[in-house]
Amino acid sequence: MTGDPVRDQADAVLRVLDAALPSGTLLAAYLYGSAVAGGLRPDSDLDVLGVTARRLTAEEQRAVIGGLMPISGRGTRPAAWRPVELTLVVGHEVRPWRYPPRFDLQYGEWLRDDFLAGRIDDSPSPNPDVAILITMVLATGRSVLGPPAAAVLDPVPPVDVSRAILDGLEPLLDDVEDDTRNVLLTLARMWSTLATGDIRSKDAAVAWALPLLPEQHRRTLSLARDAYLGQADDDWAELMPTARLLADFMVARIRALPPTDASV
Repeated sequence: MTGDPVRDQADAVLRVLDAALPSGTLLAAYLYGSAVAGGLRPDSDLDVLGVTARRLTAEEQRAVIGGLMPISGRGTRPAAWRPVELTLVVGHEVRPWRYPPRFDLQYGEWLRDDFLAGRIDDSPSPNPDVAILITMVLATGRSVLGPPAAAVLDPVPPVDVSRAILDGLEPLLDDVEDDTRNVLLTLARMWSTLATGDIRSKDAAVAWALPLLPEQHRRTLSLARDAYLGQADDDWAELMPTARLLADFMVARIRALPPTDASV
């Protein structure tokens, strides 16, 4: 143990991958998101992107998932650790870059019930969010295994970042009732990125968006941000009509913007 919860948990993720995969399969791994840019928030995950030499077998996927569950779950992980979000991509599938990208395996606590029931998607469809993750890793990611990210990953053209945002809108909106706070914050970040070319943290994206919102929407988005920061409680059951109106407003603004060619 190093005394640094982020590094200790990242090392634990690497040990899971090392135990589950033959030597040489994992080429590199990077921390990104709040752990390295802006600081972890009360509900932040530990975000890790891994790059592999090939697709994992079904048995290897099950071994990775089984190893992550105890170090990610609320009731089993050490108190200072976070839920893990691990995304694995195959190196030759993202370099040279092409759109749409896809991942080989993704672990997150929102998938726990599926994993416990034995439901693992071993042939995932293209996922535009990979374009955003790679862009974040290249911008602020920190290597925990392997060379700097720029030696392993190609930059994502800004036009593909824009395409990923637009392609990800409908799947995101499907979760507005079940994951309201995260959907609203993610929409603010999408809007900010598409408008400016910068990928901000969720709370920084809210700060950017608030002056552009009507007053009634500012209150709703501020509540989502304050709850994200651990400064307020948010119960969206009664607020769902206002949350939907805010989501619709931001989606309309996102769709009204042209794809950006600005540097990201």
